[in-house]
Amino acid sequence: MSRWSFVGRTDELGRLLSAITDIGRRGIFFSGSAGIGKSRLLREGVAALPTDRYAISFVAANATTVALPFGGLVQVLPAEQPQGLSPAGLLRWAVQALREQAAGRPIVLAIDDAHLLDPPSAALVHLVARTENTTVVGTLRDGEQLPLPIRALWTDDLVDLAELSPLGRPETAELLAEILDGPVDDGSAERLWRFSGGNPLLLRELVLAAAGGELHRTYGVWTWTGRLELAPNLTELIDTRVGQLSSGVRTVVELVAFGEPLGLQLLNEAVEPTDVETAEERGLISVIQQDRRVNVRLAHPLYGEVLRRRCPVSRTRRLQARLADLLEKAGKRRRDDLLRVAVWRLDSGTAQDPALLLDAAVQAFTRYDVPLATRLARAALQADGGYDAAELLATILMFGDRPTEALGVLDAVADEIPCDGRRARWLTARGMVTYWGLSQESTVEEIARGADELTDPADVARVRAFEAIMRLHRLDTDAALRLGRGVLDRPAASASARELARCTVAHLQAAQGHFRRSAEAVARVAAEAPAWRTDMPYLQLAMELARGTQLTLAGDLAGIDAIVADEFADLAGAGDFRLGTGYLAILRAYAARLRGQSGDALKISLGACAVLATSRVYASLGQAERAQAAALRGDATHAAEAVAEVDRLHAPGMAVLYPWLEQARGAALAAAGDLAAATRQLAGLADRLRADGLAGHEALVLHDLVRYELGTTLVGPTCTDGSRRTVAQRLAELSESVDGPLAPLLARQARAAVEGSADGLLTVADCFTDLGLPVYAAEATAMALHRLRRDRSGAAGVAHQRLAALLSAADHLDTPALRLVRPTLTSREREIAGLAAEGVTSRVIAERLYLSSRTVENHLQRVYSKLGVSGRAELGAALRSIPGRTGTASE
Repeated sequence: MSRWSFVGRTDELGRLLSAITDIGRRGIFFSGSAGIGKSRLLREGVAALPTDRYAISFVAANATTVALPFGGLVQVLPAEQPQGLSPAGLLRWAVQALREQAAGRPIVLAIDDAHLLDPPSAALVHLVARTENTTVVGTLRDGEQLPLPIRALWTDDLVDLAELSPLGRPETAELLAEILDGPVDDGSAERLWRFSGGNPLLLRELVLAAAGGELHRTYGVWTWTGRLELAPNLTELIDTRVGQLSSGVRTVVELVAFGEPLGLQLLNEAVEPTDVETAEERGLISVIQQDRRVNVRLAHPLYGEVLRRRCPVSRTRRLQARLADLLEKAGKRRRDDLLRVAVWRLDSGTAQDPALLLDAAVQAFTRYDVPLATRLARAALQADGGYDAAELLATILMFGDRPTEALGVLDAVADEIPCDGRRARWLTARGMVTYWGLSQESTVEEIARGADELTDPADVARVRAFEAIMRLHRLDTDAALRLGRGVLDRPAASASARELARCTVAHLQAAQGHFRRSAEAVARVAAEAPAWRTDMPYLQLAMELARGTQLTLAGDLAGIDAIVADEFADLAGAGDFRLGTGYLAILRAYAARLRGQSGDALKISLGACAVLATSRVYASLGQAERAQAAALRGDATHAAEAVAEVDRLHAPGMAVLYPWLEQARGAALAAAGDLAAATRQLAGLADRLRADGLAGHEALVLHDLVRYELGTTLVGPTCTDGSRRTVAQRLAELSESVDGPLAPLLARQARAAVEGSADGLLTVADCFTDLGLPVYAAEATAMALHRLRRDRSGAAGVAHQRLAALLSAADHLDTPALRLVRPTLTSREREIAGLAAEGVTSRVIAERLYLSSRTVENHLQRVYSKLGVSGRAELGAALRSIPGRTGTASE
């Protein structure tokens, strides 16, 4: 684990330095809670000052010197104080001593924890702040008694006072990555941020406590299980903050710890309102207005962890039973009140109603809180909840990556199936477990036979809807479409069966390039969510897979942004619904990749791989996106490793994913420079996609061949005249059948590339930019620039500038198209060209580098030739337009 780096706080650090260095400067003090990072900010700011320009005196006040005169400034004052001086004389002597040490430089007096200064030191700080050519900066802790001279600093308008806020989520994730020498998956970073409250000190203790076993590294990404180990240091920190509590206040805080968010009215019924007020005044609880309800929460999440673990078992059960009684008496008016009562009843040992536990488990599952839903469903089964509890528990276990246990639960109730309705549900629940959880492809035929034995049309529709989506995933597309449409045509089909079948049809429509119809179908499924959510919460995954397929194939990145910002993303992340969070992370990585954010794309895809490591449903898709992100950066080794993981993890029952997986294989080959193998791979894949009727996928695969300057490659079957179509010709055909603006644009790029039209490629690049696809725009521009250089066109300079602008807004990109314009400059050529682009004359360059002017001119002529420019005026843009590394003489 590395040392704790200083991250974020850019604005605060700038404000601190401005308070010292700006003309007419004023000092500044930062206040905040303990551990928020005030001291580190002050040290970093002072360390950035040049000591030859400023006389810097840094003071760290502490409790041991608060009773000693000038004890707080003992670190900067002379060891011997003159005798016999009055208090005012001592202050003048101290100021003079600081001036002598400064030797004419501006004085910067930095005081950490200024609230701990002794009275003479505080008075001296105030006097220094009034002295010319001096600046006072410092930190204060919230809630502490301040010496009057320190408080007067800002009341007398001598310094500014600023509140230091907790770290935000992005800053916390950045700090964690620095600490652990690697990225942390988004869900873990979110939980650690929430538990620490953005406090770096508490974050440090959390990480140190979790480092013993709860932090795991998978595919280079750190994941935290969420289980909190309260190490002694962490407990001591919380104890210090909570302090001593009276009996009444302790009851308030404990009730909130077990019940938050707790309605203020409910809390006031359980305890004395004056104790609630005291707890709020001491900063132990927060009273928050939420809509029409006033809720009470703990001021910090870790308070609850410590209080809950230290509360005796008997007291814990009594408090939870009391909370359940109060809420039941109030009438359980809120949607989540049922869930809260069930949890309190379960934890207090007073749960006697299996129906309550079962209803609560369903509600938890509809919120995608897998751990809580598992607890409640298991409790319902143990409380004689019967078959319904077993079915629900098995389904939740399946989505919690525990298929073997789920199968055992279902088989244990196989004899409790007296009617067709229950038989249909048992078949579909068991089918999910064996097909997706255990990768048993024979499940499809078992499901089909089971449907033949049912008589009720609604039950048959339910089973056929599951058979349809299984056949889609197995790539029996004709059967899947027939079955899905058959369910939609059955009036007796339930809302759940109907919308599951609609997801199957929508997914297939997207893969076929019928994006409008697919989007309409997905919108219909979403609109019907209230009708299917309770029965099939997991239907959300089928809907998102269909919607995600449509948006990615259409290049609709704004649509992807909308998905990952939706409520489902928040619920899945908070509830540890890993299939959901993993798939959404794949979509985020895809959008980042097409936007040229290659570093983010690789990080997010690695996070998806880590989250999905225990499940094989989407694991291979995560690895495929990882391979694509690595290939975009030209990292052939990383891309090849990801493709190997694709092969290891791919489940045969997820054959529907093959277009993405095999396209990633082609990208990895191209990244390694083996364009011949990439051509064979992608051309073969395009032929397979054409045979399967997946035109939406086929268009993107053919576009990859165009991006690799292989638009004349022959694809598809032999025509009646014995010829075969080129990639460009096939894309032109697809542009007439695949929906949306992207396919015609891909066809235009292919045509312009084959015809050698630089103008056509530049026009296409502008269109890609308008669609928000800068990577494709940069590659089209690079292809145009390559042709302009070849033709020695004067328009090359403008193309250079356009490519430079596109690449400057992206991360590191290194693709075959961009390599076309990446000349290999020696280190000397690069050095000379850089100076020339800055306007340095050849004579001055020669003097600086100890070369002759003729040698410099010869180097420049070679650079002009390699870059395809005619003079110095175009050098800057040309150099900026070189993607990736520029090379060295040894290369």
